[in-house]
Amino acid sequence: MAESKVERTLVILKPDAVVRGLMGEIISRFEKRGLKIVGMKMIWIDRELAEKHYEEHKGKPFFEALIDYITKAPSVVMVVEGRYAISVVRKMAGATDPKDAEPGSIRGDYGLDVGDAIYNVIHASDSPESAEREINLYFKPEELYSYCKAADWFYHTHARARKEYLDTMDCLER
Repeated sequence: MAESKVERTLVILKPDAVVRGLMGEIISRFEKRGLKIVGMKMIWIDRELAEKHYEEHKGKPFFEALIDYITKAPSVVMVVEGRYAISVVRKMAGATDPKDAEPGSIRGDYGLDVGDAIYNVIHASDSPESAEREINLYFKPEELYSYCKAADWFYHTHARARKEYLDTMDCLER
């Protein structure tokens, strides 16, 4: 029996993804991979929220540039759910520095190195603890939704009796 490990992770489409019109392309990658968007909104991250989000980098030489970057224009914040979502999304995002990111990854395809700065288009939580902390920074519980995708029904109805693969079979019962 396969282990079921459904996780939620925070993804931010950073200001450069928004102003370059890359939101739809990036979001579709997650959906095509079978992940669910269970919460999403466009916000303009202010300095206070940015400092909370990046608190582990406070005092580092790049902290101010990081805060300036994330507060420069609106961002899209979303919660992505799926089996092993944290590691899957991190792999899809690619290495933090676009020059090190593999072609085919989001940063490898869309990230820019302009000499004095890098624009890596996306943030993805790096651990279950970070995901929980970051999701709580940006979303209230009532802003997150559970729903059944067509693929849940299609691929998992055979597991109904054994209750395999999914953490919950509720959506298959409706």
